Amino acid sequence: MTDEEAVRYVNIMSSVLSLPLTAARTLRVASHLARNAQIAEVLDGVAFDASEELAAIYCPAPFPEVKPIGTEHA
Repeated sequence: MTDEEAVRYVNIMSSVLSLPLTAARTLRVASHLARNAQIAEVLDGVAFDASEELAAIYCPAPFPEVKPIGTEHA
């Protein structure tokens, strides 16, 4: 991703999200985005085994069963 592409992407997405950004803030966000893209590119080239993952897959606990109102004593 080039710097120009990153700035263009940030401008488009801030417009879509109705997020007003100053020119300076746009450049900072684009800089972080470009750096993250570089990191992702490096990591994409590494063959990780499933046992090497740093975090477990998030699996939320099930909601407790709720009885309808008026059936507590039934």
